[in-house]
Amino acid sequence: MLGVTGPNEYENNVNNNWYTSMLACWCMDYAAEAIGYVKTAAPDQYKAITAKLNFNDAGEVGDWKKITGNMYLGEDKAKGIFLQQDGFLDKELIPVHDLPATDRPLNQKWSWDRILRSCYIKQADVLQGIYFFSDKFDMDTLRRNYAFYEPLTVHESSLSPCIHAILASRLGLEDDAYNFYLRTSRLDLDDYNNDTEDGCHITSMAGTWMSVVEGFAGMHVKNDQLHFHPFLPKQWKGYSFHILFRGAMINIKVDGAGVHLSADKACGVFVLSKAYQLEAGQSLTAK
Repeated sequence: MLGVTGPNEYENNVNNNWYTSMLACWCMDYAAEAIGYVKTAAPDQYKAITAKLNFNDAGEVGDWKKITGNMYLGEDKAKGIFLQQDGFLDKELIPVHDLPATDRPLNQKWSWDRILRSCYIKQADVLQGIYFFSDKFDMDTLRRNYAFYEPLTVHESSLSPCIHAILASRLGLEDDAYNFYLRTSRLDLDDYNNDTEDGCHITSMAGTWMSVVEGFAGMHVKNDQLHFHPFLPKQWKGYSFHILFRGAMINIKVDGAGVHLSADKACGVFVLSKAYQLEAGQSLTAK
């Protein structure tokens, strides 16, 4: 896929952005899956819709599958990482910690030409794709890509710290996770990017919630089941939140005594890979 722009807004008009290609494949695969579902569940409506659209499912879905099956997804096997885009490894790879503080934020100190030629990543790009499709990648793959791309990321977007907080939590990097939580929760309070005068970042407010729920609490859905893999930051005594899942309102509280759960309807959850069955009005503690 040529001439695209991925999540990293400090790159544009690049070839074979890994995230963009992954998302394109997912869109086609999901559309094909949805077509198959409607075709079986509502055949009369399916016929009416396809006739109106002059849609040839055999031909078009077949083309999608051919594209997704042959999509080029850049990878450096020696480093064990996915390539953000063609030529990324040809750049001068200087870690962010080696940048003078006076150079930040880049978009207010450097010319766009210099930014575009640099290796610096405004927000999660490859890591954003791994976040979305975490069920496709093992922890070693996440660890290698995190170790390579995070040191090159300047986090000069409100969309970036929360994704890194979640991924750091999955990797057991609790200090990193907490620091990224602070970055997203205090973005406007501390005016990290020198732009709060333009307005508050609602994305970072949502990212604060994500950092706690998906990060510290490790909430995710796997095989249509709700899972938690929580830890308690050493700076905190506890945290709690509610989640509405499959019609059940579940309360989760994490503190030094364990993980406390209750729900208004019967439901099943997993905590640290162990299955628990909650009855309506029941409370239990997982340790």
